[in-house]
Amino acid sequence: MKKPSKLLLLLLIFAAPIAFGAESTKTPDALAALKDYKPTSPQINRAELDALLAKPDQLLIIDLRRPDEIGSIGGFPVYLNIQFSELEKSLDFIPKDRTIVTVSNHAGRSGQTADLLTKKGFKVAGWVGAQYYEAEGGKLTKIAPPAPKPAKKHKH
Repeated sequence: MKKPSKLLLLLLIFAAPIAFGAESTKTPDALAALKDYKPTSPQINRAELDALLAKPDQLLIIDLRRPDEIGSIGGFPVYLNIQFSELEKSLDFIPKDRTIVTVSNHAGRSGQTADLLTKKGFKVAGWVGAQYYEAEGGKLTKIAPPAPKPAKKHKH
């Protein structure tokens, strides 16, 4: 297996429990504080993100949205999904040798996460809102959930 494939496999293995096991339990006050947060890390526009996406072996996209948000709005072809509330517990799973871009819908969670990761010593290019990226003409990937399997008929 090639090295990028191993990394992708590891990211998917570690991201699956985080992506599907954690739902946001933020109080209205916590959500309001997050919305009012002003990040110090740079916001990335579509052209800047497209340039980073052209070098996938050097990039890690951390998408902070819930799986239902990614499914309904769309996302990027490869990403690590970590819920904002689980970020501190997941730092050991994030590689430090890649440039990181954090993603949320309108960049509230991603801006705060970019600042936190920068303080923790990660190489962070900046943050982006997926809906801002799409409004600038960027293409988001939409993955339809698989259809349920038909029930098996039992032989008597």
